[in-house]
Amino acid sequence: MTRPVEEHHFSTHDGESLFYRRWPCTSPQRRGAIVLFHRGHEHGGRMAHLVDELDLGDFDFYAWDARGHGKSPGTRGYSPSFADSVRDVQTFIHHLRDTWQIAEEDMAVLAQSVGAVLVSTWAHDYAPRIRCLVLASPAFKVKLYVPFARPGLALQQKLRGNFFVNSYVKSKFLTHDVERQASYDSDPLISRPISVNILLALYQAAERIVADAQAITIPTQLLISGADWVVHHKPQHDFFERLGSGVKEKHVLDGFYHDTFGEKDRKLATDKARDFILRQFAAAWSRPDLRQAHCHGPTYDEARSLAAPLSAISPKGLYWAAYRANMKLGGLLSDGVALGHKTGFDSGSTLDYVYRNQASGLGPLGRSIDRQYLDAIGWKGIRQRKLHIEELLRATLRRLQAEGRPLRILDVAAGHGRYVLEALDQGPRPESILLRDFSQLNVDRGSALIAEKGLGDIARFVQGDAFDRASLAAVSPRPTIGIVSGLYELFPDNDAVAASLAGLGDAIEPGGYLIYTGQPWHPQLELIARALTSHRDGQAWVMRRRTQAEMDQLVAAAGFDKIEQRIDQWGIFTVSLARRRPT
Repeated sequence: MTRPVEEHHFSTHDGESLFYRRWPCTSPQRRGAIVLFHRGHEHGGRMAHLVDELDLGDFDFYAWDARGHGKSPGTRGYSPSFADSVRDVQTFIHHLRDTWQIAEEDMAVLAQSVGAVLVSTWAHDYAPRIRCLVLASPAFKVKLYVPFARPGLALQQKLRGNFFVNSYVKSKFLTHDVERQASYDSDPLISRPISVNILLALYQAAERIVADAQAITIPTQLLISGADWVVHHKPQHDFFERLGSGVKEKHVLDGFYHDTFGEKDRKLATDKARDFILRQFAAAWSRPDLRQAHCHGPTYDEARSLAAPLSAISPKGLYWAAYRANMKLGGLLSDGVALGHKTGFDSGSTLDYVYRNQASGLGPLGRSIDRQYLDAIGWKGIRQRKLHIEELLRATLRRLQAEGRPLRILDVAAGHGRYVLEALDQGPRPESILLRDFSQLNVDRGSALIAEKGLGDIARFVQGDAFDRASLAAVSPRPTIGIVSGLYELFPDNDAVAASLAGLGDAIEPGGYLIYTGQPWHPQLELIARALTSHRDGQAWVMRRRTQAEMDQLVAAAGFDKIEQRIDQWGIFTVSLARRRPT
């Protein structure tokens, strides 16, 4: 190495101190930064050679050791969840932004194998504003070679709990470079085990990201090793075809083994990566405009397909008719299912029932059915969304308190208001809370909850239309925190959402904050559309997903800049915090 290296640490979202290397630029003027993410089992030092080989002297380079890898702490090959590791990526990028004063728009990310899956998931779920991605041999589907290995591992995990699987991939199947093989075999920081919870979650996340790659709009270069012994090619090609970026390119490197940037002829790969990165930095930062995605595009087509009626005598039509009949039967026994049929499965009353998470029904069978209903993955995600809203609300109240500003909350579609009121159990006490909802039933129930919690001196609940810009703009006193949760996901029209967000922009003080939710993905969209009804006149509950990039663009157009985000481990619901720009 000719460029000096520094060693640093950063604190992750849960307090772990992870190790990373920094190579400062060698030019008088820094142009940007290249952030490197290593393969599974390895560490950032295995990518150090790229700092010289990419020959980008006017860029800083950074390379972490992922949690449980290299010089970072933790059990080798283990992370609490794949989602935790993805959030580590987000935390690392924010650390680089804040510590080294590098705007996200001036960062390029280069990642290999498992690191490329982590980064792809992060790009999908968090919609970062980085300049570009270079992904080398992403491990979207690892070759396990043993028949039925994946279901077998899942069964073992269920029976015996978490355990570790050793990698038996030999270095000679990773690269043709003999020196690279030798260094791999002798490197004491390389760990062979991988936790089974991460291995299985890697597959699950990869399937989701490949299927929904249209949500990734970042300029992306994909490098595929043509003779890869470790991962399958087809998901890589599928990912590329579905990518939503207007700037994308794919290169198949014939004869290359899995360690794309560690191959004997890796100059072929590094030259392509260098050229791509320089072209992206030579052009102005840009993203496709997604604010009209309700009129055309993948999520529009998906929603139209779900709304289309099925033939009553088709196999699919018969299946969903039977499913609906089964739901009706379940409603005779389960209180939660009965409430959904009565008020709508998307109503504030249903959400409040899901939040309380107490199975109720007619006898043991009814309670068992209700428990199964409450444990549906969508409702699990809803409850995690509530926790994330409460976390960000408390953190935002503390921010305002530290800034010496008033603490005034407005929720424009609060349902019963439980997530707002329960957040105050552990956070600073605001001077005013205004909860609004279009449903008088929600207003009545929410008012009762305010009284129950003894907050009548600071909180009130009124009826109001969250899509009425003038009504929102007239709110007094002006809030310093606005909240809109679970509302926009129910309405496909971006024009209506834009009007609502504009009203919030009018209402919230400059420098104030907006907490907003999104639903970039859902594994049960068809079930919801074919079997559940909405609070709107009992119609089918058909949802049009908004990618995180689309949702963030709508928020930005209303005068807000996103600064934080949370997402559940299944990738369904996001909760974001944005700040109102000064006028």
